[in-house]
Formats: sequence, C-alpha cells, structure tokens
Amino acid sequence: MENVHLAGEDDDLYSGYNNPTLDAEDLENDVGFQQVVQTSHGRRPPMTAKFLGTTTGTRALATSFGSRMATSTARPMTGAVQDGAARPMTAVTAAGYSSFMTRGSNFDPLGQSRGPAPPLEAKNEDTPEEKIKTLEKKVVALLEESAMAHSKGASQLALEKAKEAGRKERALARQREQSGNSEQICLDLTYSVLLNLANQYENNEMFPEALNTYQAIVNNKMFSNAGRLKVNMGNIYFKQKNYPKALKFYRMALDQISNAHKEIRMKIMQNIGVVFVQMGQYSDAITSYEHIMSESPNVHAGFNLILCYYAIGDKEMIKKALQKLISVPLQIDDEDKYLPSNDDSGTNMVTEAIKNDTLHQMERDLKLQAEKYIMSAAKLIAPAIETSFATGLDWCVDMVKSSQYVELANDLEINKAITYLKEKDFNQAKEILKTFEKKDSRVKSAAATDLSALYFLEKDYDLADRYANLAMSDDRYNPAALTNKGNAVFFKNDHEKAAEFYKEALRNDSCCTEALYNLGLTYKRLNRLKEALDCFLKLHAILRNSPQVLCQLAALYELAEDPQQAIDWLMKVISVTPTDPHVLAKLGELHDGEGDKSQAFQYYYESFRYFPSNIDVMEWLGAYYIETQFCEKAIQYFDRATLIQPSQVKWQLMVASCYRRSGNYQKALETYKDIHRKFPENVECKLLCLRFLVRLCTDMGLKEVQEYATKLKKMEKKKEIREQRVKSGREVRGRREGREGSAGSAVSQPGSKHFSPEDSGRDSGGSTRGERLSARMRSLPGSNEPYEASSPKEPDASYLDPLGPQVDRPKTGAKRRVDDDDFGDEELGDDLLPE
Repeated sequence: MENVHLAGEDDDLYSGYNNPTLDAEDLENDVGFQQVVQTSHGRRPPMTAKFLGTTTGTRALATSFGSRMATSTARPMTGAVQDGAARPMTAVTAAGYSSFMTRGSNFDPLGQSRGPAPPLEAKNEDTPEEKIKTLEKKVVALLEESAMAHSKGASQLALEKAKEAGRKERALARQREQSGNSEQICLDLTYSVLLNLANQYENNEMFPEALNTYQAIVNNKMFSNAGRLKVNMGNIYFKQKNYPKALKFYRMALDQISNAHKEIRMKIMQNIGVVFVQMGQYSDAITSYEHIMSESPNVHAGFNLILCYYAIGDKEMIKKALQKLISVPLQIDDEDKYLPSNDDSGTNMVTEAIKNDTLHQMERDLKLQAEKYIMSAAKLIAPAIETSFATGLDWCVDMVKSSQYVELANDLEINKAITYLKEKDFNQAKEILKTFEKKDSRVKSAAATDLSALYFLEKDYDLADRYANLAMSDDRYNPAALTNKGNAVFFKNDHEKAAEFYKEALRNDSCCTEALYNLGLTYKRLNRLKEALDCFLKLHAILRNSPQVLCQLAALYELAEDPQQAIDWLMKVISVTPTDPHVLAKLGELHDGEGDKSQAFQYYYESFRYFPSNIDVMEWLGAYYIETQFCEKAIQYFDRATLIQPSQVKWQLMVASCYRRSGNYQKALETYKDIHRKFPENVECKLLCLRFLVRLCTDMGLKEVQEYATKLKKMEKKKEIREQRVKSGREVRGRREGREGSAGSAVSQPGSKHFSPEDSGRDSGGSTRGERLSARMRSLPGSNEPYEASSPKEPDASYLDPLGPQVDRPKTGAKRRVDDDDFGDEELGDDLLPE
C-alpha cells in the first residue's frame, strides 16, 4: 500500500500520454497545414512510405505537417516516413501492400500493374501416380460401358468390355506393385470388375467361365460378404439342371447370411423350394414353403405351396394353402386415395400426378399378379377338393367372397360357365351366365358377351343379337360385344352394317383379331378384294403363322386371278402345317391349272398319302395315270373309290375300262358281268355293260355273245320307246305352258324362285372342281368309253375344301375361347372360334 498512489481531484489521469501530433485545436495557426489546404499539393495522393533498409533511422513526412510530427517527441505513426526510410506496414500485406514499395509508386491493392499471372505448371503425366489415376479412370469407364451395353441387349459387346476392364485392372495392380503402392490397391474396384465379368459370362451362357470367376471371388478372403455370390452359382447349376449342386450352393449361401437379412434368406428358401419341386421331392418343398409362409408370406410361395399339396393329393391341406394365399397381405394403399376431391384443387393436381406414376403401376401389377395366382389355383384345385368341379369351385367362390378379393368371385362364376361350355353342357352355362344380368355393368357386359357367342354357336341369331345389344348397352367400348353384333348383322345379309361394327371394334381395340378377320371376310363377300387383302395382310402381321389367315390370302389372290401369288401363300401354309391334305390338293389344282402336270401330280400324291379318302384326289390321280398310259396304276385309285362309294357305278366302270385298256380282257369281262348283275335298275349302266360284253365276247370267241347281243337289242328298243314317250310328253307340256303363258307372261307367280346362272352352276359340295375333273376325264382318248358316257360326278360330302366356303365364317368375340374344329359343315357359320 505504500507504493499505491491515490489520484486526487487535480491530477490528470492521462498525463504523459498526450500526442501533440493529433492535437487539432491549433490547426488554424499552423502555417504548414494552411499552405497544404490552400494549394493543390494537399489534393495529391499521399506518398507511399519507402523502406531504405535501416532499422534505426528516423521517419520524416513529406509535408510541413510531417515536419511538425517529426519534431515531436511522441511515437511516430505507423507507416510514416522518417529520415528517408519507410517503416513496413503492419497486417495489410494481404490487402495489396508491400514492404518493398518505393516512394512515389501508385496505390495498387489488386496488383493489376504486375500483368497477367504466369501459366499453371503443367502436370507431369509420366509420374507413377498420374499413370495409376489414368488407368483407374479407364477401368471405371469400361465397367460403365459394359453395363450400358448389357442394358441395351448387346450381350456380346458387354462381355468384350468386361474382359477389357479385367485386363486393365490387372495392369493397374501390377503398376501399383512396381511403384511400391501395393497397400493402396482398391478392393472395391477389383470386386466390381470380377463380378461384372462373371455376370456377363452368365448372360452369354458361358457357364463354366462364369463359375470359375465366381469361385475366384468367393475364395478371396479379402472380399467381405462374397459368400452371397454362391446364390448366383446355384442359379447357374439350376439352369444346367444340375439340381443337387444347385441345392448345395443355395444352402451354403443361406448359412453365410445372418438372420438380420430376413428378406434375402426367404428368397433363397424359395429357390430351395423350387429345386425340390424340380427333383420331385414335394414334401421337402412343402417344408420350405411353409417356413416362408410363416415368416414372410408372399403370393409366389403361396401358389407354389398349393401346387405341392395338389401334387401329393392332400385335399385338406390344399384348402388351407388356398386360405393362406388369399390372406397374404399385399401392402397396397387404398385406391380411394387416388380419387379426386372437389374441394381442394391443389390436392386434385397431386392426385392426378401420382395416379399413373411408377409406384402406382407397381401396385397394380402386384395386385393383378395376385389375382392371376388365385384364379389359376381355384381352377386347378376345384375338381380335386370336392366330388365335382362345380362343388369345388363353389367352395373357392365362398372363400374369395370373404377375403379382400371380392371382385374375383364373379370372374370365377364366369369361368364356371366357360367350363360347362367346354363340357358341352350349354344349358348349365346359360343358367349361370343369365344370373349376371342384375350384376354391375362390367360383369354384366362380360356375361352377355359370352351368352351372345353361345347362342351364335347354336345358330340362334336372334338371341345372339339380343345379348350382343345388351353387352353393348352396358359397355359400348367392349370390342367382343361389337364383334358379336357384327356377326349377327352379317347373317342378316347386311354386310355394310356388319363392316361398320367390325371397324368400331377395331377402333376400340386395334388388336382385336376376330374383328379384323371378320372385316376381311365381309369385304370378300362384298367383292371388295383390295380392302379384304389389306385386312388379311394386317392380320398376317399380327398372327404370323396362322394357317387360316394364310389360306384366306391365297384364296383372295386366286380370286384376283393371280395364281402364282396364291401358290406362294399356300407354300407358306405348308411350311406351318406340312401335312394338311386339303392345302396340298389345292396346290395340285393350281399347278394343274398352270399346266405343270408333274408338280401337280406331286402335290396330289402327297395329299392322297396323308388323306387316302379324298374322292377328288383319287379321281385326279386315276385320270393322270390313264392319260400317261399307266392304266394298271389307275386301278388302285378307282378300286379305293369303289370301296368309299360302292353305290356309284362309274368307279366300277372305270376299273373295268382300265382292265380292258391294259389288255387284261378276262378281268374286264368279269368286272362288266359283276356290274351288270349289281345294277339291274340302271338302264344306262346296263346298256354300256352289254355293249362291252358283246365286244369282249366277240373278241375272245365266247359262246355268251349271242345271249348278250339279244339282251342288248331288247334294252335298246326299250330305251327308244321310253325316249319317244318322254319327247312326246315334253311337246304336250310345252304347248300347254305356251297357252298359259300367253295370258300372263309378264306377271311373276308369288312364291316363285329365280335362279341366276351363277346359282345354277354352284354346288354345296364343291361340284365346280368335280365338273372340271369330269370334263378332263371326257377329254381322254376313246370317246365311247363307259366313264365318259356315265352321269356327272355327284358331290362328295366327305371332302371339305379349306379354301372354299368352310373358312369364310366370321369369328365370334366371346370372352373365353371354346375349342372347335377349323373346318365344319358346308353351311356358313359352323366354324366359330370364340376369343
């Protein structure tokens, strides 16, 4: 306390610290300051202090103000100049000041007066570090190119890039070792290169190479979690159908995955179940699937579980498995959240944006897949769990109605009706389908469509039209209903209107092949060949290997008088169905019309080989052998025709004629005697037989010649008398009709039917071709032969021409397909192929 001095009231606390240089009270009397203010000297920029290299020199200012400061005993200002030396400025070097600036230099804090900065020093790429970095970038780029090539489907290019990446990566490892940086090897890059190479080997089905690459990864202890790749190895063995090895690797992978990764373990368990199914060990497969359904149920495992129980025939467990499948939670949000609300426009915009986003599409696909599995399982197990299919399906319907898949119950009911249709139980099918008339519009439209197709198959066109209208009223955009409506109108001969319905069905569904096929038939019936050809060409682009479409194209080109194009299209039919005898016969007919007898014979012979009961083919082959003077070979075809049509005398006459032409007179005589005995009522036949019997007996010198000559004269007299009676009767009838026609020749009688020449020449059994064959037979040598004098060929009901009216039938638009024969009866409308 002795050294403590207490300040009094008169003491100046800041004495000794006053700096007269900063005293601004006496500036008015300062001559130097006033001179600076009055001249331009004061407006110049201040001189920069210059450091002269002395550490002990004093500082002097360039103005009188500076002189005044220098004379003071106080501490000089920072940066002030004293005695020609500049003191370094403090803490402002970063702002552009320098301690070596000379006096008088300009203030340049940004250093602009120094010019541009020198160029950056170029990297030396020859250093090991730079080479390693460049090589790493190349490896990564090759990996990306390989992945992109695989995503575009270029598997070979992806494999080449993967191999090149592997070579670059090995070169990179060697370079690191040479530079002494082996501890800096990037294991992730090495793992990625090897894994991509193995995947590309597998994608190119180079399984041994893929297995070796996977094994190299798995055996490397430096790669963590590489044991999971044994799943990939198991998949390869599964593709090779080496199921024991696949099972082994699946189990090894399962052992190396902890219980924390539950989803991965369940997927591997599902693979194990599939392997057991392929091996026929259904009990072991059931154990795997039951474990999955208890831990993490999904529709795939549930469906496979049903299949396994179905395979071992356990009815009760089948039912329980179906219940488990139905109860699998899909974890899909409610569809109501996608419905727009009328209050908030912003919410509506968001709803509209997410309505068709990827997530919602994934949810829809998952739901459709689950419904598909349930429908397939119900149809499969229905006959197995109960005494009949109907009872089993009813149980399935009850289970579905009590679950989240209530809408599937109606589809199962419709499937029940379709099953009755396949079993030809049409009454039961009708009863079930009629119960849907009071359901919601979607189910009602589907049931009405099937009923329309059903009545169309039964040729009840009025009811088919009625239910088609009902289906259209519930769903105007139903292409199947529009197709059925067009069919009903088609059979009312209103082809133009039918074409409009088919066009509307195509506008609603451009892939409705039934509507496109029927539209082509309609244009063909209207003789609009070009438009019909366009329809069938479009249909051919959709159904590349449809024999019906190819046959229609061939028929259209034949109608357009382009037989070469017709032959080309029929050759395509043969490539699809090489054993179709009717198409082969048609090819023979077209080649015969072109004058190529040898090629025609080849196709007719092939047709006969596949279908030896075709009368037209046998007739053509017999005529061909007679024309080529091989009558012995013609006998076998006419003998077969005799077996098929024993009541047709012309085949037996042709056999006898062939025997006579070949010089076997004894067989010819026996054949004529047999014909004369079998057909006593056929006057023409008896006359022909008697004439040849007389000729043969005369040539052979037999005693029966007089007997046959007497019978021949009697028969000729009877024939002459009968012809005179017929002639006189025609004259009397002609005179009577002339007298009646003079009274009202211009008035048509009610109910009379007028036929055109085209109608009179048309035959329901395809007699046009038969007439051509008969005409060619008559043109053979020997006009007085019995075959040429026989009656015209009758139509053969057993032969169905695939290019004639049989395929010109519209297809129905039923919701389900009912199998039917491609070629039915002769009437239009029997060949119906529901959708």
